[in-house]
Amino acid sequence: MALSLIITLVFVVMEAAAGIMANSLALLTDAAHNLTDVAALALSWYALNLSDRPAHAGKTYGYHRAGILAALVNSTTLGCLAVGICFEAWRRFEAPAPVDAGMLMGMGSAALVVNLVTAWLVSHGADHDLNLRSAFLHLMGDVLSTLGAILAGIGIHFTGYGWLDPLASVLIAVLILWNAWLIIRETVEILLECTPRDIEMSVMVRDLMQSDGVRGVHDLHVWSLSRQLRFLSAHILVDDISVSEAGRLRDRLAELMEQRYGIRHITLQFETTPGCSDALYCNATRKPHSHPH
Repeated sequence: MALSLIITLVFVVMEAAAGIMANSLALLTDAAHNLTDVAALALSWYALNLSDRPAHAGKTYGYHRAGILAALVNSTTLGCLAVGICFEAWRRFEAPAPVDAGMLMGMGSAALVVNLVTAWLVSHGADHDLNLRSAFLHLMGDVLSTLGAILAGIGIHFTGYGWLDPLASVLIAVLILWNAWLIIRETVEILLECTPRDIEMSVMVRDLMQSDGVRGVHDLHVWSLSRQLRFLSAHILVDDISVSEAGRLRDRLAELMEQRYGIRHITLQFETTPGCSDALYCNATRKPHSHPH
């Protein structure tokens, strides 16, 4: 990520200069996008290092949400950038400006190579880490931006239609905006501690209920600290069994949750009678039952 940051920063300066010389909105758009990549890569790198810090009394969950916050900031800047690109493209449609097609194609080709290399460097782990995923999407947005700039340059060279330059920018901006929305939606769901989208709760409850020794499930909660770090807590209704039997049951349920749902951190409260409520999803703000002394 550090290498990608350095390469991108150097290239931003070169591409911005080329965009000014060629009077190309597509190149300037790509340079601006690359500039946000510099900030995105720096933020992602910092968040990765921060998430490695151990938990302590002040932050018992550690710093795993730092990457989620970085992903939210990165995706939000992507969305803002896309809106700005569309606004500037509209101005270019109303007042077209001459574009140096040769400069556009040449610089766009160089940018394509740089963006492919940096995207490949950051791609490792992007499937499992939302922070890396947001940085990777930033860089892949650059790949598409430069590809659009190259195609616009080719089109202008053969047709002379200068409006192809802002058109390419609009198409790129729409694609960037869509990808930004996908990341924003996922980060907000994680921050709101929503159930991961790939988990069907009715199926999970069925799997729990089919386990030997389980008579009921209630007060069930499933949430994530990050894309891969998932947690579960539940009250499990059982017969009046020994502590060692409860421990073996807990181990079986933990193995089940990890294998089928990728949940490695579970907290189970075993009960012979419902302790708070028999509701499957207990209201966390409800006052506990008062018991006589």
